Amino acid sequence: MATASTVPPSPAAAPPLKPLRGVRVLSLALNLPGPGALMRLRAMGATCTKAEPPAPRGMPAGTSGDPMGQYNKGAYTTLHAGIKVISVDLKTDKGQAALHKALERTDVLLSSFRPSALEKLGLGWKTLHKRHPALSHVAIVGAPGARAEEPGHDLTYLADNGLVTGLDLPATLFADMGGALMASEAVLKAVLAQRLGKTGKGSFQEVALSEAAAWLALPRHWGLTLPGGAVGGAHAGYKVYPCKDGRVAVAALEPHFAAALCAAAGVPMASLMTLFAPATHAAIAAFLLTQTCKQLDRLGVEKDIPLHTMGG
Repeated sequence: MATASTVPPSPAAAPPLKPLRGVRVLSLALNLPGPGALMRLRAMGATCTKAEPPAPRGMPAGTSGDPMGQYNKGAYTTLHAGIKVISVDLKTDKGQAALHKALERTDVLLSSFRPSALEKLGLGWKTLHKRHPALSHVAIVGAPGARAEEPGHDLTYLADNGLVTGLDLPATLFADMGGALMASEAVLKAVLAQRLGKTGKGSFQEVALSEAAAWLALPRHWGLTLPGGAVGGAHAGYKVYPCKDGRVAVAALEPHFAAALCAAAGVPMASLMTLFAPATHAAIAAFLLTQTCKQLDRLGVEKDIPLHTMGG
């Protein structure tokens, strides 16, 4: 048996990796996906700058030019922690000059404009690459290719991929947050390609929020999360049940977890298929309804059952 002195340190205790240390990112992207990506890039060590348009006329001094800073200051503050924010009016010569001066010392540009808007601002890839050949550009758009000019938002992309059921809004902004992760991945790809290619040339990548939604929708497309799927409600060990004083999310999917749940509920488990029987669903539901959240928390620890109680 390993002693305390020979147990290796937990990975969580190791200092975080900073693979983008020294990489300079300038973002023109507003709202959530761009700032979300910038937040991830800063966590990986990149030096991040955000160029925002001036605040709308009539707004108090200090108001952000990013709509997020106007309708949810808390989210805006969290997203931009440790990020230098500057105000640049790209519709003026002065703003354009300031932008291109900053791009001279930038490795990756991040944007969230439609392609036509980029062209009007003189930031189309051909023009940009000619002026700043070492600069890479990650462009966040709504949909890929010819559809990039279409209007849309997180909700429409989720709906298009079958991820909006009923009239309730999704619990979070899945396409935006998934797009932010894909954008940060694209920056990593750009940096890696430039370093390994040793050409010194930048690259262009398009990240579509609709494709982020499509990626997140794959488990549903495969049938896993449909009502008849194993993690869509057909497996009695993977459901949300009412309990005596709230709800409990049970995730006893693997056979040993399922066996522990069945044992606690007094259900004989002949095979894994037992968990798909209506009688098993009824028996587990009846058992959980007799238990309080506190009792279930204790049961989860004692019997090694993955569950999470939600009181009230």
